[in-house]
Amino acid sequence: MKSNLLDEILKSNRHYAAAFGAKAELAARPRKRVAILTCMDARLDPFKFAGLTEGDAHVVRNAGGRATDDAIRSLVISHKLLGTRIWLVIHHTRCGMQSFTNEVMAELLESSLETAKLTPQGWRNSEEGTDSIGAEEGTGSIEGHFIHWMTISDPAKSLIVDVRRIRKHPLVSPTVAVYGLVFDVETGNLHEVPEASQIGRPASER
Repeated sequence: MKSNLLDEILKSNRHYAAAFGAKAELAARPRKRVAILTCMDARLDPFKFAGLTEGDAHVVRNAGGRATDDAIRSLVISHKLLGTRIWLVIHHTRCGMQSFTNEVMAELLESSLETAKLTPQGWRNSEEGTDSIGAEEGTGSIEGHFIHWMTISDPAKSLIVDVRRIRKHPLVSPTVAVYGLVFDVETGNLHEVPEASQIGRPASER
């Protein structure tokens, strides 16, 4: 049975599609030749906070906005086949990736696959009959111990690490400019991190 939320989404989409009009003519190649790598956090709307609209940019999102192999795969396609020349890597304040460690995530998943809760004592699984961090034995998986969750201790520092990885990646063209910014979730302001942008300079500016 479909959820009420899915019904609401489908209803909203019908209204959106009815006024779709000229958007059907938009090209896959972004008009402004920009790609954004940012966090999946629901508080972030990169099109709005960057003054963009449909057709202007590519947006790649994951937990933390990290420069994972898959994020770089998308960025390389964005440049090589679709012509982006500027990449913005945007982390943000109060990121959820700052609230746990690899070990915490692995232990939570080993105990239970269901949604955990953030308590004053840290993340805890919510099922009854739990131990200090988990749920009933046998309802989770040990696979979380074999994943690097790429957690964040400081958004500016993680941003510098990610921009450096992108800049040094052998499949990233030296002509692409990579800028590092932090979005403030309390004010809506974007702040450039000069050290990150310095690392991300294209070859022509070095």
